[in-house]
Amino acid sequence: MVRPLSRLSRLWLPTGGIAAPEGENAHSKLIRAGYLRQSHSGIFQMLPLGLRVQDKIERLIVRHMEGDLAASRVSLSSLSSEALWEKSGRLQNVASELFRLSDRKDTAYLLAPTHEEEITTLVARTVKSHKTLPLRLYQITRKYRDEFRPRHGLLRGREFVMKDLYTFDHSLESALETYQTVRAAYSRIFAEMKLPILAAKASSGDMGGDLSHEYHLPSPIGDDHVIHCNSCAYVINEEIANMAVVEEIPVDAEVGVWRGITTDRSTLVNVWYPRRTTLPGSDRHREYDDGDVSISAVKSIIPNLDASVADPVARWMAAHGDASQTATKLMNLVDSRLPTSFSSSLKSGDPGIPLWPRALPLSPSHPPVAVYDGRPRSLLRARTGDRCPECSSGVLTVEKAIELGHTFHLGTRYSDPLGANIAAPSSNKNVPMQMGCHGIGVSRIIGAVSEHLADEAGLNWPVVIAPYSCVIIPDSKYGDGPAVQVYEMVSHASKTDSEILDLVVDDRKLPLPWRMKDADLVGYPIVIILGKEWGRSQKAEVQCRRLGVRELVSMDDLPGVIDGLHAAL
Repeated sequence: MVRPLSRLSRLWLPTGGIAAPEGENAHSKLIRAGYLRQSHSGIFQMLPLGLRVQDKIERLIVRHMEGDLAASRVSLSSLSSEALWEKSGRLQNVASELFRLSDRKDTAYLLAPTHEEEITTLVARTVKSHKTLPLRLYQITRKYRDEFRPRHGLLRGREFVMKDLYTFDHSLESALETYQTVRAAYSRIFAEMKLPILAAKASSGDMGGDLSHEYHLPSPIGDDHVIHCNSCAYVINEEIANMAVVEEIPVDAEVGVWRGITTDRSTLVNVWYPRRTTLPGSDRHREYDDGDVSISAVKSIIPNLDASVADPVARWMAAHGDASQTATKLMNLVDSRLPTSFSSSLKSGDPGIPLWPRALPLSPSHPPVAVYDGRPRSLLRARTGDRCPECSSGVLTVEKAIELGHTFHLGTRYSDPLGANIAAPSSNKNVPMQMGCHGIGVSRIIGAVSEHLADEAGLNWPVVIAPYSCVIIPDSKYGDGPAVQVYEMVSHASKTDSEILDLVVDDRKLPLPWRMKDADLVGYPIVIILGKEWGRSQKAEVQCRRLGVRELVSMDDLPGVIDGLHAAL
């Protein structure tokens, strides 16, 4: 199917008039190119170009939700009841990030940051038989989160567009099969965008459940650190990584200590680590300081750790008064790279322990020790070049990344308290449904992809989500004829899927050099210029900045060249 002729002159494109700031980031390029505008802190208005990108991401997702997963689309209200969130036990855990309001009858509501409570209640009222399962329901809707510090434009906003898929199964076995099916669909979605996604094992956090994966795009401005191996399938969020002890040897006796305190202020935590190490058979040294302590590793041992207190010793002493009476309220965690003699010194109350606060007792009669004697582990953050904990030969890479999607197996976390039960096929007894929740950040993809592919000249979209995959820019002195001719020729002769081949003519009454520069800023994957050479030899100049292509192409060869570029992109 050939689309009707598209013209930029018929689209509102507020480009130009905004100077590029020094060290311009991709978010500034989105604003300067006319994709969006900020209305309030962390809240953005999507303009026609931005909405085209968003619509294409949504169509791609819909195709896989309904084609791969046979999911049905729903639309849940942005308003949710606080009573439901209290019933699920989640309200207080996330209260600080909620937009809360009440109606004229003082009924408490909130703007939904996610919809587990609402969808579970809906299904609980509707589905009673296991014969209607598995059930897969999805929506693409606006979500709201009162971010303490919105930043990076669409990457950390207070209002955002997200796809949610909620799955319901009658058994754990069926739910885990569904989980893997969803993971495969996610891989295909990101593969179509040709993004180097890292699917990392992750924490379930406040969502609940015990199985989850995050889908990350590597980026220097990412909030997460993802660890992956060059030899095996080990990919994991740093937050839950339990690292193998690297075969490093402390260079000298110098140790470092990082201190924290538990949230109830009952226990002071000392984390001991080597300041300087070397690898066996190598003269390469590694330096460590308090910033290298893995807070997630410490929290895996002491879940109620508060790592934010500036002076934990003073806070602990203030909470307990006479430290000599509370010596057992100390926990010493020792990195396995330190010699066992160091742990022995701690246990015996050796007064020669370095960096011990004078205010705290340290003697055999008051041993301030509960040394962690679990399996050997590193208490320091992983570094690129460390050994993989899963295989014998792998080397790790650690890089910052942006989370674009997340899959959760929830089990009965919500179905149990909210009464989403069915009659089990074997016993006919009522049992809670097994649930899954799977999200993709639609607006976040826009921000992340723009960051990932932008260069000095401008944005640079994958063809599958570009506002237009190809722009035709004619010199105005030739009039409409040549541009229309090229548009119709490529549209009719192209073998590229019509969902991807999306041509537009830039017929605005602006100078040709200005429109060429604007095309780079907007980030059309393919640019066809009808300039001087068109007047001389009827050849168009085809450009693809991302592939480094710049060539003159005859009219007959143009469809094949454009098809080849679409396939490569």
